[in-house]
Amino acid sequence: MKIARSFARPVGGVLPAVVLAAMLAAVLTGCVTTRSSHLSNGHAQADAAADNVQLAMAYMQEGNLARAKEKLDRALKEDPSNPNVHSVYALFYERINDQKKAEGEFREALRLAPGDPAQLNFYGVYLCRQHRVDEGVTKMLQVATNPLYRTPEAAYTNIGVCLRTAHRDDEAASAFRRALAARPDFAEAAFQMADLELAHGRALEARERVEKFIKQFNSTPDLLMVAVRASRTLGDAQGIARYTKILRADFPSSEQARSLGAGPPANPG
Repeated sequence: MKIARSFARPVGGVLPAVVLAAMLAAVLTGCVTTRSSHLSNGHAQADAAADNVQLAMAYMQEGNLARAKEKLDRALKEDPSNPNVHSVYALFYERINDQKKAEGEFREALRLAPGDPAQLNFYGVYLCRQHRVDEGVTKMLQVATNPLYRTPEAAYTNIGVCLRTAHRDDEAASAFRRALAARPDFAEAAFQMADLELAHGRALEARERVEKFIKQFNSTPDLLMVAVRASRTLGDAQGIARYTKILRADFPSSEQARSLGAGPPANPG
């Protein structure tokens, strides 16, 4: 499970509001079941609960919280022992700013699935969003160092983003390096590391990191935008033009490409 994008990048040291889209894919992966015309009643109930969790997440993405609550209430009746139901309930309560109930639902999910990396990761991300950085990092380290967890790079990246919100940038850089050591082609960790370097005035290092990465692996809009920003900082008009051209060509519909406008790149001044 990869949920690094459950955090948006830190802005001004404040962690943004919950981003449901990335967590949606993670939850649905755990909720998918195989259909059969010979399912027992218990299995049928579990399937129905999984369907309602999916619908609840979709409604939350649309901002239809009343309908999301209806689906979650139904899922809870159908399969009260499913930890995913409680994790998504926690997201719902966080969304409506009832942190006491959100905390309770996360704890119930962990009670039902003790030590489960997915639930620990959910809870760790939540704790970081609540500015409980040390607690969140501790939970996510349990995930990252679990030999059964298949994507430690995502957990280490989440740890780094969490630490950045607390301005613990040296520790964050160490976490991003561990993510890249675990998986050198993990673009999110490369982006976060380059973004951190740029924030510390190391524009040339940031751009070189992006350049090295995209020569070996697939680029992303985030990475290319860091290269554009670094080129601006360096006053390199050719660099701005080059990375802008790649961004517009490879990701024309991306938010990053749209932010550049339709015309040629602005003079860096």
